[in-house]
Amino acid sequence: MKPLTDATTDQAPADPGATDDMLTTQPIGYWSGLAHAAVTRHVRDAMAKIDVTQPQYWVLNRVNGGPEAPSREEVVIQLTPLADGQHEITRVVDQLLHRGWLRIDAGQCLHLTDDGEAARVRLRELVTELRAVVHEGINDEEYVVALKVLRRVVANVEGEGGS
Repeated sequence: MKPLTDATTDQAPADPGATDDMLTTQPIGYWSGLAHAAVTRHVRDAMAKIDVTQPQYWVLNRVNGGPEAPSREEVVIQLTPLADGQHEITRVVDQLLHRGWLRIDAGQCLHLTDDGEAARVRLRELVTELRAVVHEGINDEEYVVALKVLRRVVANVEGEGGS
């Protein structure tokens, strides 16, 4: 594997106390993993206080989010890569049906009930508040740069980085 630039930077061990001038040597996997864990915990803790899970929010959004009502299978296929296990989304659909937030039509497509739409709207408001906390002190341009860097890191390690 050849370096992408003429200069190489040594990889230092992960250091939560690294100063700004040391960040170029820090492992991206450590910091992106730490950010993922912290943000996920923050979101899930807030949702738990109102007896909702993040995967339930995903399903409500997915059922609401297209021009046509999705089938259970479509929702499961689309959301399982985000889930903590291969059966989680199936269980979430069952929970939301039981809760009366989803219904299935004669064609086996999922729809939000009035209660489900009200819950989705409340959750959307909560997530907007949580996003403001996560983004405090980060302007839109910085946020876009951070996501572009992460997107490029993913492309690089998945072989799409180019030369």
